[in-house]
Amino acid sequence: MSPQPTFADLSALATYVRITLDGPANAPEKAKRFVLLYGHNGVGKTQLSMAFKNLGRQGDARDTLYFNAYTEDLFGWDNDLAGDSDRKLVLNTSSRFFDGLTELEMDTRIRPLLQRYAGFDFQIDAAAGVVRFYAKGDAQQPIKISRGEETMFIWCFFLAIVQLAMDGAEAYQWVKYIVIDDPISSLDEHNAIVVANHLASFLARKDHTIKTVISTHHALFFNVLWNEIKQIDRSKFQPWLLSRSRATGEYTLAWSNDTPFFHHLSLLEDLCRARESGQVYTHHFNALRSLLEKAQIFHGHEKFSVCIQQDAQNDPDATLYGRVVNIMSHGNYSFYDPVELLEENRQHFEKVLDDFLNYYPFNRASLPGMDA
Repeated sequence: MSPQPTFADLSALATYVRITLDGPANAPEKAKRFVLLYGHNGVGKTQLSMAFKNLGRQGDARDTLYFNAYTEDLFGWDNDLAGDSDRKLVLNTSSRFFDGLTELEMDTRIRPLLQRYAGFDFQIDAAAGVVRFYAKGDAQQPIKISRGEETMFIWCFFLAIVQLAMDGAEAYQWVKYIVIDDPISSLDEHNAIVVANHLASFLARKDHTIKTVISTHHALFFNVLWNEIKQIDRSKFQPWLLSRSRATGEYTLAWSNDTPFFHHLSLLEDLCRARESGQVYTHHFNALRSLLEKAQIFHGHEKFSVCIQQDAQNDPDATLYGRVVNIMSHGNYSFYDPVELLEENRQHFEKVLDDFLNYYPFNRASLPGMDA
């Protein structure tokens, strides 16, 4: 794993991401087209996307088209509580996100994108700034769509604008960067793969100069995009694992050039570092369980306790410590209010971690406090 740069705040981190995309002043040929970030919920991905956007904001000028929780807030429901019939999605048309709503026939641009994911239809009333949804074949009675369907509609609306920006449409000529934060929060695994593949087909276009930052907490989505973008242009692609120190508040970027999905390695490093320092907290059992489950699923086992087991004679230990991990990882322990483990539980933690490392031949030279 390469050296890990750290940043005091999100503004410094966002600046570094921009430099990565634009290339250092003394070496612009090193500029990247794509940045892909993996980070757990709560690490600050959404605020990073806003910090990135704010760096490009000078008065009325903008340079970043973004999709995140703030984008979704530009769409709000009017459920017609009085008449209970004219349900519609209201657009906040004061945002530049909707600059092309009237003249660019957004209906016809969104519809072929949406057909990949949904079976309902819609009509945009650009003058009123609202969208009404209908069951297929019934354009009379507006319906309320589900949260997942709403997310897909907003995502396809965003993709239609991305398409316009890449085509050089006048309304979106200000777009220099596209920043996407977790577009699949309400989607199942199948749609996560479909969305990743669909997004990659947009990113594969080379007839524009727009650069892209994507962040996610979804492992499958990250992994699919890693493989897709690598095929588009490996030399212009920078994947990162984003983490934040609870002790200092600093942000860290880590990466590996040859491992498509490596956050389990960083997780293992964190656990070994906690063990080495002697500061093992209740939430480390949650992290340990996550690590065991990833290994269990990858190797096709039914229970994560098999990852503790050394041989047939050790099955009682595997059962015992499997129960310990279950109990400790399901307790009412806050990630943001860590409690140090009692000595007995710390020994259980070390026993399970040792068994896991003995069972799987990780390179111990790369792990804190471990002999090669």
